[in-house]
Amino acid sequence: MEKFADIILLSPNRVWRTYLGGRMLDIADGKSHPKDSHFPEDWIASTTKATNQGREDFFEEGISMVSINGKNHLLTNLLEAFANELVGPDHYKKYGSRTQVLVKLLDSSIRLHIQVHPTVSFSRKYLDSNHGKTEAYVILDVREEVKDPYIYFGFQNPIAKEDFKKAVEKQDIKTITSCFEKVNIAPGDVFIVPGGIPHAIGPGVLMIEIMEPTDFVARLEFERGGYLLPEAARFMDRGIDFAMDMIHFKKISVETIRSDYFCKPRVLEEQDGGFEVVLIDEKQTPCFKVTRLHISKKYSTRYDSFYIAIVTEGHGRVKTATQEIKIKKGDRFLIPFSTEIVDYLAESELQVVLAFPPK
Repeated sequence: MEKFADIILLSPNRVWRTYLGGRMLDIADGKSHPKDSHFPEDWIASTTKATNQGREDFFEEGISMVSINGKNHLLTNLLEAFANELVGPDHYKKYGSRTQVLVKLLDSSIRLHIQVHPTVSFSRKYLDSNHGKTEAYVILDVREEVKDPYIYFGFQNPIAKEDFKKAVEKQDIKTITSCFEKVNIAPGDVFIVPGGIPHAIGPGVLMIEIMEPTDFVARLEFERGGYLLPEAARFMDRGIDFAMDMIHFKKISVETIRSDYFCKPRVLEEQDGGFEVVLIDEKQTPCFKVTRLHISKKYSTRYDSFYIAIVTEGHGRVKTATQEIKIKKGDRFLIPFSTEIVDYLAESELQVVLAFPPK
């Protein structure tokens, strides 16, 4: 296996999910017949395996394939071969051949299942894992036909735990959804979804999703978009009480969501040709960090970590001491730990979202 480059361009890595979407991703990837399907997500620089009941034969689903000098390698294998260069010795010593963060592009054509993810403490107690599934969303776009984009986020009208359990058992969707009020969203919004918060993404939303590197989820609705979840896929092959214990039943007002969970970008650094803002950092979670570059001419970076980059606006070039590539909206790439100064050069107003692993 030959040494990799300073900049690793990433090909699409579409993953099967229980809901429908993906047409916007097809368009971005230049497919001739874009359509919604059960492949609504693109997992970027992923070392996390997808958990899909009935697709156990796809044993590497979710793990990214990386092309280096014309040869394809599983990212997990590449990390084993070049750990110090790709993720750095400290990261590898602590986490092994895992990026320790999962980044997705997600495009929903329908509202997703109402679901909940575990906290770290819940995962340690019940799942033999040091990871829960705290998530962050960066909203990129909304389909033209969707006039009032929204998410469900926590209970605005909570009911007793036993009553909610009965509603889930009976699939009384009217009662389940009555616990929520729609929280309106728009392109540019950024928010954090801690473990334990029941939630659902509304229809027509294109976003970047950054999360802890697991596929842990309990779904509180069994059928969406004409697909009925197998029993084992509803509560992670555990009983309904397992899912109920995962949920925070506290009331969260829409005002509290906007003040405490929506994130206000703040400027990290300014240069003559651009600036960088922090979207998510240790103030929200220790699990990952997210920033966004705004480049009008040139912006130079050097970080003490590898990172995953997604171009969200414009086009231009990325340049290091040994490499230069063109980039455009929709491109995604990995900058290894060993890469030193990276210059971003805008040919039109360029925006790039960067996702970093935990410290």
